[in-house]
Amino acid sequence: MITVNPDGKIMVRRCLVTLRPFRLFVLGTGFFTLCFLMTSLGGQFSARRPGDSPFTIRTEVLGGPESRGVLRKMSDLLELVLKRLDTLARLQNSSESRHASGDRFTPGAGLMERIQAIAQNVSDIAVKVDQILRHSLLLHSKVSEGRRDQCEAPSDPKFPDCSGKVEWMRARWTSDPCYAFFGVDGTECSFLIYLSEVEWFCPPLPWRNQTAARKAPKSLPKVQAVFRSNLSHLLELMGSGKESLIFMKKRTKRLTAQWATAAQRLTQKLGSIPRDQKQILVHIGFLTEESGDVFSPRVLKGGPLGEMVQWADILAALYVLGHSLRVTVSLKELQSNLGVPPGRGNCPLTVPLPFDLIYTDYHGLQQMKQHMGLSFKKYRCRIRVIDTFGTEPAYNHEEYATLHGYRTNWGYWNLNPRQFMTMFPHTPDNSFMGFVSEELNATEKQLIRGGKASNMAVVYGKEASIWKVSGKEKFLDILNKYMEIHGTVYYESQRPPEVPAFVKNHGLLPQPEFQQLLRKAKLFIGFGFPYEGPAPLEAIANGCVFLQSRFSPPHSSLNHEFFRGKPTSREVFSQHPYAENFIGKPHVWTVDYNNSEDFEAAIKAIMKTQVDPYLPYEYTCEGMLERIHAYIQHQDFCTGPVPVPPGSHIAQSHFVLAPNATHLEWAPNASSVPGAWPPTHSLRAWLAAPGRACTDACLDHGLVCEPSFFPFLNSQDAFLKLQVPCDSAEWEMHHLYPAFAQPGQECYLQKEPLLFSCAGSSTKYQRLCPCRDFLKGQVALCQGCL
Repeated sequence: MITVNPDGKIMVRRCLVTLRPFRLFVLGTGFFTLCFLMTSLGGQFSARRPGDSPFTIRTEVLGGPESRGVLRKMSDLLELVLKRLDTLARLQNSSESRHASGDRFTPGAGLMERIQAIAQNVSDIAVKVDQILRHSLLLHSKVSEGRRDQCEAPSDPKFPDCSGKVEWMRARWTSDPCYAFFGVDGTECSFLIYLSEVEWFCPPLPWRNQTAARKAPKSLPKVQAVFRSNLSHLLELMGSGKESLIFMKKRTKRLTAQWATAAQRLTQKLGSIPRDQKQILVHIGFLTEESGDVFSPRVLKGGPLGEMVQWADILAALYVLGHSLRVTVSLKELQSNLGVPPGRGNCPLTVPLPFDLIYTDYHGLQQMKQHMGLSFKKYRCRIRVIDTFGTEPAYNHEEYATLHGYRTNWGYWNLNPRQFMTMFPHTPDNSFMGFVSEELNATEKQLIRGGKASNMAVVYGKEASIWKVSGKEKFLDILNKYMEIHGTVYYESQRPPEVPAFVKNHGLLPQPEFQQLLRKAKLFIGFGFPYEGPAPLEAIANGCVFLQSRFSPPHSSLNHEFFRGKPTSREVFSQHPYAENFIGKPHVWTVDYNNSEDFEAAIKAIMKTQVDPYLPYEYTCEGMLERIHAYIQHQDFCTGPVPVPPGSHIAQSHFVLAPNATHLEWAPNASSVPGAWPPTHSLRAWLAAPGRACTDACLDHGLVCEPSFFPFLNSQDAFLKLQVPCDSAEWEMHHLYPAFAQPGQECYLQKEPLLFSCAGSSTKYQRLCPCRDFLKGQVALCQGCL
């Protein structure tokens, strides 16, 4: 039965079909389709064959607009059924003439009468459907007119976008099924209910039950985080089915004992500091099928493993610290965990975000933006983006990047730059996440000292393409005069032609066997690529000297394809800047490979140099646990400290000129600004030389640039205390400000907080740079940060 409710909704209450065998043959799927279309309007569909039990399919009632659309499809289908019945009738006549003698196909008496009866019934239904359509449209029009006065878009200055959003909904509400999921049915009231209760562009409707509509979910009771040493549950959380995940799980399992030892040490160091357990989602976007997952197929073929090494260690660190984890490597899993409504991603999440933190990468960030609707803007402060090479503020600020030529495929997210977390501490505007290298015990170190071959070298590069570097024959010939050269280049059946005959190639080795090779070798040599991978640190930790090429000119997005499009202007002066700048000789040697004399002299010197295994503390399990613990405890980009507004004098009186009159310090008797992290008492402010970036200016003084301190320096008073006269002071949006410009004695102050940047320089400006101290072996943390 097809009926129309008083509110204009069309309903098919029941569609009963008795299926005799012959009718099933004649009608086929057409009549089933008709009944399914009818039940899609609401009600139930029942079917019975003689001697069988009936079955029933129940469906939800759709709104008026959807019902009318389905009824129109029914009308079209009825036309098609009539045509098919006519064809069947002609076939019946033909069949009767061919089988007049009574062979195996005898349709039976009265077939044409049955077909004609069915056709007449279908025709009657078509007429009724047309009548229901007209009646429904008329009734719906009356109902809508009756509600319009009650549901007009209000003129409220607190909700200036309300009327515009209602107009948008009128025109586009059918563009995404998620609107219907939240109850939008094309009426003015449904628009306003959605825009006031699901989104927040319109004021609440006075006749709605606001208690029910805006009832906040109960927050879970706080649980204290407890260090874990058993990682078996983490291995289950990581899933399976991908070579990348198998690699990550093997690594985590191999390092379990070291994580457990590190947890014991950090427990003693932190003492009784309370730590709330965080609900954390880890979404590894680059491993999803939707992003292409180019890494998994290359795991067993010498492909890059750095990202998987880092992600495995991030998961282990978060789990060992005692937090509650969810791990997703597919878009479907992500949508399920976030509470994404069905549709195309234009609507907010169905529930408040159940996670305190989300760790993802650029691929995952893009997926979340596409599927979280307005909730992405609301919750993006909880996201942490694992970003190998870093994202500088000039590229992160969408408007500024677009206007000044910094726009790339990876930037313009308008996040706090410290939400980006790098593999090495090369960009102080971002947070340093890192990874771990296996730490040797005293016995292992002693065995290495006695088992080193003074004339054995291992080449950094598992893919044959790395061996195509121009000029390699020249320096490899020199190296071959003094050392036996080993390679670990992947191959399937034939030796890669790029590898010289005098190189002993072991093929791709499992990690334990690769480490054994490093423990015998004297030298680990790089060809200039890949940049900033974990292997050099592993080699140094196993007692090797790392030899790398110096780049002249330095590599950057301006002259090297690899960096083009990355959201950074950083210049790379060697293959591994961290090893060069933070470790250095005797463990790391950086020379010009194009200078044969310098290269040969370096080889001779390295053979005479004795080095012990060395691993920076920040790349141990304990160092990574300590760093991530500090971030989770203190980094809050959702509430955070109150920003210092332009012209404010909140912190100016706390600065004093250092005794040698070279820089500003936080006054010894002044307390730190509440909520500021790192604590402001670690701040030192210097005026950089023209053309010098704050990153380099701070390093010149044995310090690191701290971008969170910029707001406290962003005033004319800071320049005056440094005895820099400002004839004028202007507030502008520029990633090099605050800065002083000569001639003109002009001081420029920063107008946009997201553009405070340690990176960047110009010969026109002397930048005002906030620096801080740091813990030995832990550059990410100041001496008072724990």
